[in-house]
Amino acid sequence: MIDILGWAGTILFLVAYGLVSAKKAEGDSWLYQGLNIIAGTFLIINTIYLHAYPSAGLNIAWVGIAFLTLGRKIWMKN
Repeated sequence: MIDILGWAGTILFLVAYGLVSAKKAEGDSWLYQGLNIIAGTFLIINTIYLHAYPSAGLNIAWVGIAFLTLGRKIWMKN
């Protein structure tokens, strides 16, 4: 199960990156940031379980940035 989460997170990160690179999604879009949050969360679980703490730290930061981006988007809308 832990490997499935790791692979799913990796695939979702690549899908998100591909969408932005192909100009199918904007870097601050709900789709892109949502995929980053889900993918990062899956990889946080995977890397903590495997004791890969530097990778876990990177993914925690990645998810944090995604939440900040969406928070700023909500704030600017109001």
